[in-house]
Amino acid sequence: MGMTLFAFLALGLLGMRTAHASISLPKPSSDGKVSVEKAIRERRTIRDFQDRSLSLTFFSQLLWAAQGITDPRGGKRTVPSGGALYPLDIYCAIGEKGVEGIESGVYHYSPEGHAILEISKGDRRKEVASASLGQMWMARAPVLFIITAEYRRITGKYGERGIRYALIEVGHVGQNLFLQAGALGLGAGIVGAFNDADVGRVMGGPPQHEPLLIMPVGYRR
Repeated sequence: MGMTLFAFLALGLLGMRTAHASISLPKPSSDGKVSVEKAIRERRTIRDFQDRSLSLTFFSQLLWAAQGITDPRGGKRTVPSGGALYPLDIYCAIGEKGVEGIESGVYHYSPEGHAILEISKGDRRKEVASASLGQMWMARAPVLFIITAEYRRITGKYGERGIRYALIEVGHVGQNLFLQAGALGLGAGIVGAFNDADVGRVMGGPPQHEPLLIMPVGYRR
């Protein structure tokens, strides 16, 4: 995906604000050292994190696990989606020194280019935690993954049933993040209790991107 198309997407995401440059991510691995059985057995919800940065390689791998492309020719991704319509988007609230080589801020993931687009600068983790009914433990994780749904992408074909399909899909994303985090020696939490409008304002994405799930990820304490 060229810069021209990235700029176009940025304008759509930011409501015609100034577009930011994309940041390409390292190529993800498809051959890990931890078996899927071990990752499933050891999966736990983690709410206490070390003050330690994620490597850019690990950050890239997590995003790929959540929504990455697995079939470049057909555009198929790491999670199943009704009609392959993919109504979900992944945002990341990265803290100060949360990811090596990446400034703190809110970013949007582009599966097609395996890159992130800066939405806003600055550490917004405490704002996200405050919008999540004051669950401030979340702000200690170096990265908060925020999964959103744009329902019209899927309801156009499936009607109201498409909403259910989007909710099924977000469950797959959450489990992929859990298992990939575990396979990398990281821990992940999962949060569904938050004020949708407040989280949306912190993210700074378009209003039709409705937050469904927040997953803090980092090194477990």
